[in-house]
Amino acid sequence: MVTAIEIQQATIASDLSPKVERWVLFATILASSMAFIDASALNVALPSLQKDLQASGVQLLWIVNIYLLMLAALILVSGSLGDSLGRKKVFMAGISLFIVASIVCGLTPTTELLIGARAIQGIGGAMMIPGSLAIITATFSAEKRGQAIGTWSAATTIVTIAGPILGGCLSDLGLWRGVFLINLPIGLITLLILHFKVPESRNETAFSQIDYPGAILMMVGLAGLTYGFISLPELGLGNPRSYGALLGGIITLVLCGRVEARSSHPMLPLSLFQSRTFSGTNLLTLFLYAAFSVGPFFLCLNLVEAQGYHQSIAGLADLPFALMLAGLSPWAGELADRRGARLPLIIGPFVTGLGFLLLALVGLTHGSADYWTTFFPGILVFGLGMAVTVAPLTTAVMGSVPTHYAGTASGINNAVARTAGVLAIAIIGSLALCTFASALTTHTASLHLSAEVQSALQAGSRQFGQAIVLPNLAPETIDAVETAVKLAFVDTFRVVMLICAGLAWLSAAMAMLLVDR
Repeated sequence: MVTAIEIQQATIASDLSPKVERWVLFATILASSMAFIDASALNVALPSLQKDLQASGVQLLWIVNIYLLMLAALILVSGSLGDSLGRKKVFMAGISLFIVASIVCGLTPTTELLIGARAIQGIGGAMMIPGSLAIITATFSAEKRGQAIGTWSAATTIVTIAGPILGGCLSDLGLWRGVFLINLPIGLITLLILHFKVPESRNETAFSQIDYPGAILMMVGLAGLTYGFISLPELGLGNPRSYGALLGGIITLVLCGRVEARSSHPMLPLSLFQSRTFSGTNLLTLFLYAAFSVGPFFLCLNLVEAQGYHQSIAGLADLPFALMLAGLSPWAGELADRRGARLPLIIGPFVTGLGFLLLALVGLTHGSADYWTTFFPGILVFGLGMAVTVAPLTTAVMGSVPTHYAGTASGINNAVARTAGVLAIAIIGSLALCTFASALTTHTASLHLSAEVQSALQAGSRQFGQAIVLPNLAPETIDAVETAVKLAFVDTFRVVMLICAGLAWLSAAMAMLLVDR
């Protein structure tokens, strides 16, 4: 049944000129690209950042994860805020906060300040990210929406191709801080376009109350799980701080669910999950984006720390993935409009899993000269799978709910994706630290090292493959130890890629079982 609000919004969308639609696409592409460039460039810049700020492996996980944590916790409230107060208004506020936090990130002298600034950046991102798709959905008619989303996906990918390249080049020059500072000009241009060219949209029937209790409970719950998992390698499961944080996180999230079920204005309307497709696509998102969040993180570290790539070359390694996503996303979006999203959502994640499997088969190579026969096939297949998936997934999520819930639906799906990233990096990152330490012990067992050297190796294993300072060793022994460190990292990378493959295939199963034809 079509509601009056849907009729009103459809009329608004049809009345907008193609020129306004082009400005909407341009502004949302720029804003989204700001976040995407930041994330993709940061992955490549992490080794330089880690070396410059002397960050531990655990701190490295927090630099990535605190941003995702704030996104996951607040993105739902931000979607509701946009529906109620105005999508453009909230979108612009998020961009402004993101710019300020990026400047602090770029100027930080310490790891601790960087982690704090990344948290603020996450708050800005939570206000900014759901606004892009919500504004597109509210502006374009149903007939044009799939193509618009496909164009948005392709264009943001083309723009963010520069992210890893930029991050690698800046890092090789010792200028990794520019990864954050580049957001200033992009953000200012976006704000000007939004202010002068893009109309406001809102849900006139939205509740004026904001679900702060739900947001706080979700943030505390996810923070508890994140701290618990990341602290496991250092503290152990028997430590009260570890299992207390994990137990507290689980209890808080359960309480959050109860609060949402009883709230008169929930940030997570449970009625939306009565749609089989909406539920299925969000489960698919949970598993697929868990793999997608953790895979590139470890791929960049592997290329630089174990395989010996320059960071500028490592930034180019992901180029086949980006080109596949950019080239095929519009086609995939149109295919979803014509034939439905179910088949692409089965095939895409399955192919993505094959890409991770191919990456898992790569051992220790001779550097970037071996790229085309080692990492390239897996990255290409991974890119093909994601290209087939992304636009149909977005279209299916946004099309499975009434139009006036556009901001909320976008917020929920983004929250699921970010929550997947938070949990995957915390859980799989913790597992990787333990695996790396164990593998390092195995690969150095035959070297008959002294207790002092073994202790230095175990302490250095917390650095995720970064150069370990070893006391009083002969040059040939140092070479053997360095090889062992690289082999241990490759073993860890293989475990991570196999887990990612399994998660991708599980997401394909969700599409097969739950997404309507």
